[in-house]
Amino acid sequence: MRLLQHGYSVRATVRFNPAAESKRDISYLTTLPGASDRLQIFHADLNQPETFDEAIQGCTGVFHLAHPMDIDNKEPEETVTKRALEGTLGILKACLNSKTVKRIVYTSSLAAILFNSKGLSETDENTWSEIDICKSSGLVGSSYLVSKTLVEQTALEFAEKHGLDVVTVILPIVVGPFICSNIPSSVYMGMAPISGNQDLCKYLINTYMVHIDDVASAHIYLLEYPNAKGRYICSSVQTSIHELYEFLPPRYPELQIQIPE
Repeated sequence: MRLLQHGYSVRATVRFNPAAESKRDISYLTTLPGASDRLQIFHADLNQPETFDEAIQGCTGVFHLAHPMDIDNKEPEETVTKRALEGTLGILKACLNSKTVKRIVYTSSLAAILFNSKGLSETDENTWSEIDICKSSGLVGSSYLVSKTLVEQTALEFAEKHGLDVVTVILPIVVGPFICSNIPSSVYMGMAPISGNQDLCKYLINTYMVHIDDVASAHIYLLEYPNAKGRYICSSVQTSIHELYEFLPPRYPELQIQIPE
């Protein structure tokens, strides 16, 4: 939506699902202002990296946001990591072969930074999560932590080796309004104190958040800014579940948010 508002011609990819294709509603994309003239929808899937070739061909910039989500460790860690790595490398190779792509903005996560032995006071864009700590963490599925870390490292290494211009945006929990029909998982997690989902509240014990408007602006800025290089953390606030329970009830009394005993 923001890219269209900025006057860009946009190509977006959605996964092809034959069973649900007749019921799928992507009108929230196709009815956006400017979409009829400047938005094209392509089918592509990380499980088949070559399916991104057509969408990328002829583009000058690529945003790579997709990543397998398995925070509950339902799949083996190696399976998730393999899928994410192959999908990302396939997209980077398509960008390289296109001869038109000038910059790729890869969306990473604080998961690729925070799980280290240095401590928060020494954590910045130069810090990487350590795989052993990722695997031993009981907070989030280890397959997500490991795969996000390895995929970002691999993307930057591939870019340096092949002369691709890749910049990464490192995000915490993203909150704010959305235009899709389903609640994004990050927004759903951030709303745990409101929904009363105690299982998700554990992810908010000590956390970082950023608003979706800032995320979109950061992506576009890093696409356009010629001197952008390497990794950039995009995070607005550090908070805790206790601060959220203190902050929300006075402002939204109609929601009857109660601190769990």
